[in-house]
Amino acid sequence: MHSIHFDADGKLINFIQKKADKLETYYDQIIDGEVFMRLDKNDKSENKIVEIKLNVPGRQFFAKSQTDSFEAAADDSVEALRRQIKKYKEKMVLAKQ
Repeated sequence: MHSIHFDADGKLINFIQKKADKLETYYDQIIDGEVFMRLDKNDKSENKIVEIKLNVPGRQFFAKSQTDSFEAAADDSVEALRRQIKKYKEKMVLAKQ
């Protein structure tokens, strides 16, 4: 977990960790992951960015979301990763047939 331009509190880190851990229920071969939380320096309210990078054998998944809260951005990013993992697994099943 990396927080850029601010210090993330433990509550936020635990929230994102729990969300990301749920991805293992969809794909159990996740090697590791990195989370970048960044405060964008603009005047808009949607200045919180969460980027998640997951490494799996032979592949890397990436999702980025920008909203008005880190929790919502984390939700969006984890959901995007879930869809990517699901699509990847479907392609692997089709390739084995």
